[in-house]
Parts: sequence; C-alpha cells; structure tokens
Amino acid sequence: MFLEQFTKENGQQGWIEVICGSMFSGKTEELIRRLRRAEFAKQTILLVKPGIDDRYATEAVVSHQGQSWEAKRVAEAKEIQEEWNGQQIVAIDEAQFFDAALVQVCNDLANNGVRVIVAGLDMDFKGLPFGPMPQLMAIAEEVSKVHAVCVHCGKLAQFSHRTVAQTQQVLVGAVEKYQPLCRSCYQKALL
Repeated sequence: MFLEQFTKENGQQGWIEVICGSMFSGKTEELIRRLRRAEFAKQTILLVKPGIDDRYATEAVVSHQGQSWEAKRVAEAKEIQEEWNGQQIVAIDEAQFFDAALVQVCNDLANNGVRVIVAGLDMDFKGLPFGPMPQLMAIAEEVSKVHAVCVHCGKLAQFSHRTVAQTQQVLVGAVEKYQPLCRSCYQKALL
C-alpha cells in the first residue's frame, strides 16, 4: 500500500517512502513511475541525485532501461533543502551515495508536509548496509524492496556483485562493473 493521500486539518501530512534493492532491480524505474503518477495528479516535484552520479546524464535521473526525469545534482544532503522551494514531493535517487545528514533532511522535509521518496542500494558490493539507507528504512513509513534476476541462475537477486578489481566502497558503474546475483551465486562468486 502506498501512502499517497494523507491529509490533516492544516494541509498535507508528510511521510517517507524508501525503494531499495540491488543493482538492476528497477529502483529508479519505480521512482520514476511514482513521479509520473504524481505529475499526472498535478503535484509539484523536486528530484535530486548525488553529484557523483553522472553515468547516463548530468541533469537527469536515468534508469538502466532508459527512462529519465530531470533532476538537480547536489554534492551534500543539506543542499536538498536549499533546492526545495515548497514542492509537494521531494524524490532522491542513489541515496546511498549521500552523507549521513540525509536522514535528518528527509525527516525535516516530511515534518514539513512533504512526501519524500528515496531510492537507493540497501547493500554495497560486500553485502553490507550502504550509507544512510539502513537509517532511512528504519524511519520510513513505507519500504519497498525490489529484486533483480540473478544473471547466473535466474532466481531473485538481492546482491550487487562487483566484477572489477577495485575495492573502494563507492564505485559508480553499471553492467561493465556489476551484476545482480542471488545469495547462492553471490557466495560462489566470492570463493
């Protein structure tokens, strides 16, 4: 159930929605789908993405399947509030790349009546919780976990297996650096 229509006596009540999962699970597509529905309802929208993410476009969020939506790039979470001009919805893509302040920014926006939609990886390539995502999932009114399909066996995939030798936590990339794997295939790939 999506929390798209809550009101209170003095106006719109805010809340936080989190869309999480592995690489290639459709997080950005789901985010854009929700924004298209809101746009149809004539709701105002601000979409932001981290400055580090320039894979497909610098001023848009683009899914791996090519769906896109105009976005503002910001370097730090606090800049999201500086970009906010009273829009009813603030959407944040690739949230795992933001600093820990994102949790407070999302809380502040929701407390001000904003519907906040956050999409991001729940785990890094080592299978560990990634950035502010665990805290965001804890405070959200709704969490949707989406899954990819394991490229080895076809089961549901929840791990983003890195296929290149770099070991730093943050390495922006797509199919040239990552593949979605189920738990069993991920464990085999680590051997």
